[in-house]
Amino acid sequence: MASAKEIQSRMKSIQDTMKITSAMYMISSSKMKKAKKVLSDTEPYFYALQSAIGRVLRHMPDMEQRYFDERAEVLPEDRKVGYIVVSADKGLAGAYNHNVFKLAEECIKKEGHTELFVLGEVGRQYFSKKNMDVDTTFRYTVQKPTMHRARVISEKMIAKYLEGELDEVHIVYTRMANAATMVAESKQLLPLKKASFHTPAQLLIDIHQEEIEMVPSAEEVLNSIVPNYLRGIIYGCLVESYASEHNSRMMAMDAATSSAKDMLKDLSMKYNRVRQAAITQEITEVIGGAKAQKKK
Repeated sequence: MASAKEIQSRMKSIQDTMKITSAMYMISSSKMKKAKKVLSDTEPYFYALQSAIGRVLRHMPDMEQRYFDERAEVLPEDRKVGYIVVSADKGLAGAYNHNVFKLAEECIKKEGHTELFVLGEVGRQYFSKKNMDVDTTFRYTVQKPTMHRARVISEKMIAKYLEGELDEVHIVYTRMANAATMVAESKQLLPLKKASFHTPAQLLIDIHQEEIEMVPSAEEVLNSIVPNYLRGIIYGCLVESYASEHNSRMMAMDAATSSAKDMLKDLSMKYNRVRQAAITQEITEVIGGAKAQKKK
């Protein structure tokens, strides 16, 4: 059995760790709440953009537009597919990073030539060790997502798509379904699908269609709206991932703190037993010494 001094030293070490895990829990809680508030404040604008795209398509359903070009002439095995993978800059977030990597690797196994655009230092290190095709110039932090960062990322992806360097663009991120569940998801950014902008009302016949005028043309209107829409989608994914990361870290730190409390409880009992045994031994030695002196 360990000595009382050793047990005390271990208990102090656990108590110091508890202070760190508790502090990390509080920090992640604050960051997650701020991220969710920012997302809720900006969502209405991008929902309005989605609605605007739907209105244009409703009036001109047969319009050919470059952002909706699925390039059907390209064979599946020849398609160039880009995946934006949103990971974390730090660990200690439970299974958050693992789930994203697992989904990304499943996507990479599909047909076609894939290229990874990794956000987050943990993801960059993970995929570089696997010797996968990662764009090394794509280096952005995931801390405190900003609209500017989303704009830069969207502009780069749009340019690669329009120039034919990529036939598809997807983003692999984590969505916070609720306070206890985070789900890794893959969402296609380009090409856009017209069906995703249809509303149930559009499927009805004999419904009144409002008249709108698009200047200078419907195509130019979409050329202006779609980049902003994609920027909003990427920004939303970044914020969702950021909130999910901190929620996962909160859960991990809470579990670590609970485990530390259980360990302290067990060590406290061991310490009391060792201390009691030491006191008993001291009493026994005193009594034995007294008896020896009495015999003399």
